[in-house]
Amino acid sequence: MLLEAIDVSKTFRSRRSSAPVHAVQNATLQARPGEFVAIVGESGSGKSTLARLLLDLLDPSEGSIQLDGREVGSMDRTERRAYRRSVQAVLQDPAGSLNPRKRVAQAIGEVIRLHGMARGSAETRHRVTEVLELVGMEPAAAFMDRFPHELSGGQRQRVLIARAIALDPRIIVADEAVSALDASVKAGVLAVMADLKDRLGVGYVFITHDLPVVQKVADHVYVMRHGRILEHGPKDEIFANPSHPYTRELLAASPALP
Repeated sequence: MLLEAIDVSKTFRSRRSSAPVHAVQNATLQARPGEFVAIVGESGSGKSTLARLLLDLLDPSEGSIQLDGREVGSMDRTERRAYRRSVQAVLQDPAGSLNPRKRVAQAIGEVIRLHGMARGSAETRHRVTEVLELVGMEPAAAFMDRFPHELSGGQRQRVLIARAIALDPRIIVADEAVSALDASVKAGVLAVMADLKDRLGVGYVFITHDLPVVQKVADHVYVMRHGRILEHGPKDEIFANPSHPYTRELLAASPALP
């Protein structure tokens, strides 16, 4: 499986201003199952817009998003539904991504039922138990009936990851998924993501500004600025021998790089 953004651009136009905003410009990116791809850059660089294009939440102004050579924009409703199962999201704000009135079992179970991943309540609950345990929330029964406000930030993020993997995705687009967590909790969530990569073969498109995290977990790195991808390559190559001056600036400004 190959997920690609091919020469993708996204332009926003405002009624209040005649000047268009070029959020993403001619970006090309590839991601595969079992691979940890990171997109790095400062705030406003276009990372999150590119993530939403990959998730089929926005339509590109130019270029295309493709899965195994099939353009997402040309897919019919059934194919697009399958695409959204294959490419799942874990976003920055777990509290905002979970309905405060729904317990953990409901939040995950409704997604499983919506996509027909289980039959009946018993099978659904079994699948919920299974994915909670996969993200380290054991025993699952201790968390199933909790509301989001009864969970820590790290636990809420694990619930979001569990909800995503409940659909057996091949790739997860994680937009600043650990940026709001403190260091020890962040390490635990990253360990869960790495474990799922090894055990399930899940791939990630990981959007972040946290270069020490990228250095720890990424396989391949894309550097964005002003909507453009300035350079990309294997992580070790980008960190050891960056070719673009902006990448060198990012690395020089990053804290705690060994």
